Amino acid sequence: MTGGLVAQSSVGPRRLTTQRQLVASALHEAGRTVSAAELFAGLRGNNPRIGRATVFRTLDLLVEIGLAQRFEGDGHVYLYTSCAPIHHHHLVCRVCGGTTDIDDAEVDALIRSVHRRHDFVLDHASLDFYGTCSSCPAAK
Repeated sequence: MTGGLVAQSSVGPRRLTTQRQLVASALHEAGRTVSAAELFAGLRGNNPRIGRATVFRTLDLLVEIGLAQRFEGDGHVYLYTSCAPIHHHHLVCRVCGGTTDIDDAEVDALIRSVHRRHDFVLDHASLDFYGTCSSCPAAK
Protein backbone atom coordinates (compact mmCIF):
# COMPACT_ATOMS: atom_id res chain seq x y z
CA MET A 1 0.00 0.00 0.00
CA THR A 2 1.20 3.45 -0.77
CA GLY A 3 0.07 6.85 0.48
CA GLY A 4 -1.48 7.64 -2.89
CA LEU A 5 -3.85 4.69 -2.84
CA VAL A 6 -7.46 5.43 -2.22
CA ALA A 7 -9.87 2.96 -0.66
CA GLN A 8 -13.55 3.08 -1.53
CA SER A 9 -15.73 2.96 1.56
CA SER A 10 -19.39 3.56 2.28
CA VAL A 11 -18.61 7.22 2.96
CA GLY A 12 -16.71 7.62 -0.31
CA PRO A 13 -13.02 7.48 -1.19
CA ARG A 14 -10.65 7.29 1.77
CA ARG A 15 -6.94 8.03 1.49
CA LEU A 16 -4.63 5.37 2.90
CA THR A 17 -2.48 7.62 5.06
CA THR A 18 0.89 6.66 6.49
CA GLN A 19 -0.72 5.78 9.83
CA ARG A 20 -3.38 3.65 8.13
CA GLN A 21 -0.63 1.89 6.19
CA LEU A 22 1.20 1.17 9.45
CA VAL A 23 -1.93 -0.39 10.94
CA ALA A 24 -2.62 -2.48 7.81
CA SER A 25 1.01 -3.66 7.66
CA ALA A 26 1.12 -4.54 11.36
CA LEU A 27 -2.11 -6.51 11.05
CA HIS A 28 -0.80 -8.38 8.01
CA GLU A 29 2.56 -9.10 9.65
CA ALA A 30 0.88 -10.41 12.82
CA GLY A 31 -0.17 -13.52 10.89
CA ARG A 32 -2.89 -14.29 13.43
CA THR A 33 -5.92 -12.69 15.01
CA VAL A 34 -5.12 -9.71 17.23
CA SER A 35 -7.21 -7.29 19.25
CA ALA A 36 -7.17 -3.59 18.45
CA ALA A 37 -5.57 -2.93 21.84
CA GLU A 38 -2.81 -5.48 21.15
CA LEU A 39 -2.16 -3.97 17.72
CA PHE A 40 -2.10 -0.46 19.20
CA ALA A 41 0.39 -1.51 21.91
CA GLY A 42 2.68 -3.06 19.31
CA LEU A 43 2.53 -0.03 17.03
CA ARG A 44 2.91 2.52 19.81
CA GLY A 45 6.45 1.36 20.66
CA ASN A 46 7.90 2.47 17.32
CA ASN A 47 5.27 5.08 16.46
CA PRO A 48 4.51 7.16 19.56
CA ARG A 49 2.37 9.62 17.57
CA ILE A 50 -0.16 7.03 16.45
CA GLY A 51 -3.42 7.34 18.34
CA ARG A 52 -5.60 4.61 19.75
CA ALA A 53 -8.62 5.99 17.87
CA THR A 54 -6.65 5.88 14.61
CA VAL A 55 -5.97 2.17 15.10
CA PHE A 56 -9.63 1.40 15.88
CA ARG A 57 -10.97 3.50 12.99
CA THR A 58 -8.44 2.05 10.56
CA LEU A 59 -9.40 -1.49 11.54
CA ASP A 60 -13.06 -0.60 10.90
CA LEU A 61 -12.10 0.81 7.49
CA LEU A 62 -10.03 -2.27 6.60
CA VAL A 63 -12.99 -4.51 7.51
CA GLU A 64 -15.33 -2.34 5.45
CA ILE A 65 -13.17 -2.46 2.32
CA GLY A 66 -12.48 -6.19 2.67
CA LEU A 67 -8.82 -6.13 3.67
CA ALA A 68 -9.47 -7.37 7.21
CA GLN A 69 -12.02 -9.50 8.97
CA ARG A 70 -13.41 -9.04 12.47
CA PHE A 71 -14.14 -11.99 14.77
CA GLU A 72 -15.69 -11.99 18.21
CA GLY A 73 -13.25 -13.54 20.63
CA ASP A 74 -13.61 -14.71 24.20
CA GLY A 75 -15.03 -12.05 26.50
CA HIS A 76 -16.75 -10.34 23.56
CA VAL A 77 -13.48 -8.71 22.47
CA TYR A 78 -13.16 -8.16 18.73
CA LEU A 79 -10.18 -9.75 17.05
CA TYR A 80 -8.93 -8.84 13.59
CA THR A 81 -7.00 -10.60 10.87
CA SER A 82 -5.68 -9.43 7.55
CA CYS A 83 -7.25 -11.01 4.49
CA ALA A 84 -7.43 -10.78 0.73
CA PRO A 85 -10.37 -8.86 -0.71
CA ILE A 86 -11.88 -12.03 -2.15
CA HIS A 87 -14.66 -14.04 -0.55
CA HIS A 88 -13.44 -16.87 1.65
CA HIS A 89 -14.03 -18.44 5.03
CA HIS A 90 -11.71 -19.04 7.98
CA LEU A 91 -10.48 -21.63 10.44
CA VAL A 92 -9.74 -19.75 13.69
CA CYS A 93 -7.61 -21.28 16.44
CA ARG A 94 -8.85 -20.25 19.88
CA VAL A 95 -5.49 -21.20 21.45
CA CYS A 96 -2.89 -19.35 19.35
CA GLY A 97 -5.17 -17.00 17.41
CA GLY A 98 -3.97 -18.32 14.07
CA THR A 99 -6.31 -18.09 11.10
CA THR A 100 -6.37 -20.10 7.91
CA ASP A 101 -8.27 -18.97 4.84
CA ILE A 102 -10.38 -21.70 3.33
CA ASP A 103 -12.01 -21.66 -0.06
CA ASP A 104 -14.23 -24.69 -0.04
CA ALA A 105 -16.74 -25.52 -2.76
CA GLU A 106 -18.93 -27.46 -0.30
CA VAL A 107 -19.19 -24.46 2.05
CA ASP A 108 -20.04 -22.18 -0.87
CA ALA A 109 -22.64 -24.71 -2.07
CA LEU A 110 -24.21 -24.74 1.41
CA ILE A 111 -24.49 -20.94 1.40
CA ARG A 112 -26.07 -20.96 -2.08
CA SER A 113 -28.49 -23.68 -0.96
CA VAL A 114 -29.61 -21.66 2.06
CA HIS A 115 -30.07 -18.65 -0.21
CA ARG A 116 -32.26 -20.60 -2.66
CA ARG A 117 -34.22 -22.59 -0.10
CA HIS A 118 -35.25 -19.53 1.88
CA ASP A 119 -35.61 -17.13 -1.06
CA PHE A 120 -33.29 -14.76 0.76
CA VAL A 121 -31.27 -12.05 -0.97
CA LEU A 122 -27.76 -12.40 0.38
CA ASP A 123 -25.55 -9.32 0.72
CA HIS A 124 -22.71 -11.15 2.41
CA ALA A 125 -22.06 -14.58 3.87
CA SER A 126 -19.36 -15.45 6.35
CA LEU A 127 -18.71 -18.85 7.83
CA ASP A 128 -15.89 -19.25 10.30
CA PHE A 129 -14.88 -22.42 12.11
CA TYR A 130 -13.47 -22.08 15.64
CA GLY A 131 -11.36 -24.71 17.33
CA THR A 132 -7.75 -25.72 17.91
CA CYS A 133 -5.17 -25.93 15.13
CA SER A 134 -2.87 -28.92 14.76
CA SER A 135 0.15 -26.82 15.86
CA CYS A 136 -1.24 -26.17 19.34
CA PRO A 137 -0.56 -28.60 22.19
CA ALA A 138 -4.27 -28.85 23.06
CA ALA A 139 -4.93 -30.50 19.69
CA LYS A 140 -2.49 -33.34 20.32
